[in-house]
Amino acid sequence: MLAIGTAGVISLAGATGALAKDIAKGRERLPEIVLGDTNGNDYAVPVKDITMEGGKSYQLDVTSNGGKEYKFMAPEFFRMIWMNQIVINHLEIHPYGAPHHIEFDDEGTISLEFVAIRTGTYKWWIEGLEEKGMHGTLTVK
Repeated sequence: MLAIGTAGVISLAGATGALAKDIAKGRERLPEIVLGDTNGNDYAVPVKDITMEGGKSYQLDVTSNGGKEYKFMAPEFFRMIWMNQIVINHLEIHPYGAPHHIEFDDEGTISLEFVAIRTGTYKWWIEGLEEKGMHGTLTVK
């Protein structure tokens, strides 16, 4: 039997501890989602669609260039992953549950470190700016 614990450890029921694997380590970096550009286009999003594999650990950086206040919404995706930590300026947040959204009031990067659990295609968007093209998908295969 395969089980994923709250520490992000996959273990086989009845197996020895030596067989357990910490899947939160050795994460792969996904393409960065950048909101706005440095040339004054506050609605630019060069990378909109990202694909990953279930059962693997990832780091997704979401960066704001500070042109607008951005509310990055991905509630369904956040519910279908195991969030290891959220990192802002080398400060770590270790949530017990999924966040509803992340928000930028200024420029900066928020790093999401997680294990993709459930397959599917999940929408992300910037609240109120979808019609400006600020939306995309996060797909777990």
